[in-house]
Amino acid sequence: MKVAVVGATGLVGTRMISILEERNFPVTELIPVASERSAGKQVQFRNSAYTVVTPAEALDMKPTLALFSAGGQTSLDWAPRFADAGTVVIDNSSAWRMDPGKKLVVPEVNAEVIGPNDRIIANPNCSTIQMVVVLKPLHDRYRIRRVIVSTYQSVSGTGAKALDQLFGERKGEPVNRVYPHPIDLNLLPHIDVFQDNGYTKEEMKMVKETCKIMGDDSIRVTATTVRVPVVGGHSESVNIEFESDFDLAEVKQLLAAAPGIVVQDEPSRAFYPMPLYAEGNDEVFVGRIRRDESNPNTLNCWIVADNLRKGAATNAIQIAEDMLQRGLL
Repeated sequence: MKVAVVGATGLVGTRMISILEERNFPVTELIPVASERSAGKQVQFRNSAYTVVTPAEALDMKPTLALFSAGGQTSLDWAPRFADAGTVVIDNSSAWRMDPGKKLVVPEVNAEVIGPNDRIIANPNCSTIQMVVVLKPLHDRYRIRRVIVSTYQSVSGTGAKALDQLFGERKGEPVNRVYPHPIDLNLLPHIDVFQDNGYTKEEMKMVKETCKIMGDDSIRVTATTVRVPVVGGHSESVNIEFESDFDLAEVKQLLAAAPGIVVQDEPSRAFYPMPLYAEGNDEVFVGRIRRDESNPNTLNCWIVADNLRKGAATNAIQIAEDMLQRGLL
C-alpha cells in the first residue's frame, strides 16, 4: 500500500510516520509530502530514507491512503484532488470536520459511520478526541445532558515554533513570539481566534465536534480552553451531568472496560493522570473520578492524553486500521 503523509516534516507528520512504523501498518511505499521549500529533504522510515515530494508529485504517484496534517488551506486545496484520484484521505485539520458530507471519527466512538464511498474522513480536534473517548461509554449507559470542560493544553499543540518560544523564554533568550503573551510561567486562556460570541474557535470546536461524533445534538457542551507551559499532553477537567443518577463504582468499571481508556484513580497514593506520563502513549487516561456534590446526577473527572499521538497522529492511523480491517482500504 502506498501511503502519503502530507505535512511529513511537521510535528504531527513526523509522529504519523513513526506510528505507522510502530504499529506495523502495511506500507509498501511511503510518500512523504511537504511544501516546495521542504521538497528534497530526507525522511527515515523502517531504516530507509525517503525523499520529500510536493503534493503535485505525490498525486501523480497515486497513493492508496493519504494522511493530511499540513493545515486547513492545504487540505481544502489538495484533499479533494487526492480523493478524486481514488485516494482515501484522513485529514487532521479543521477543514472538513463540520462539513455535513464528511465523517468525523474517533474509532472507539463511531468508526461504524465510515462507508465505502467516504473518501475524505476528518480527524477531530485533539482536545475533543480524548474527551469523547471517555464520554462514549458513560453516554451509552446514563445519557449525558451537559458537559462543562476546562482544558489545560500543552504548547506542542501549537507547533514547533511555540515550543521554541517556551524554551527560549525559559532560558531567558530573545524569542520570536507565537503567542500574544509569554507562555513560560504563565497560562493563556486563549486558544485559536476569538469568535463574536466571546468564545474561541477551539472552544466552539469542542462544542460542535462532540455532538457530531457522539451522534447526539441534544448534548449541551460549554468549554474554556487554556494553553499551559507543558511540552506535551493535554489535560481536561470535565463535569458531566446525566439524565439520571449513576453508580460511582459502575462508572469506574465502565471506563476501565472501554477501549482505549486507562483508569488511574487512587487518590490515597497520589495516583492520577498527568501529562508528563501520558506523553508517548496512545491511551486516554482518566482519574479524579468523583461525584459533583453541588449538583445531582453529575460527575467530575480528569482526562489526559498525548495530543500529538491519540489527539492527532494515532487517531488518524487507527481510522485507517479500522477501514483496512473492514475492507474499505
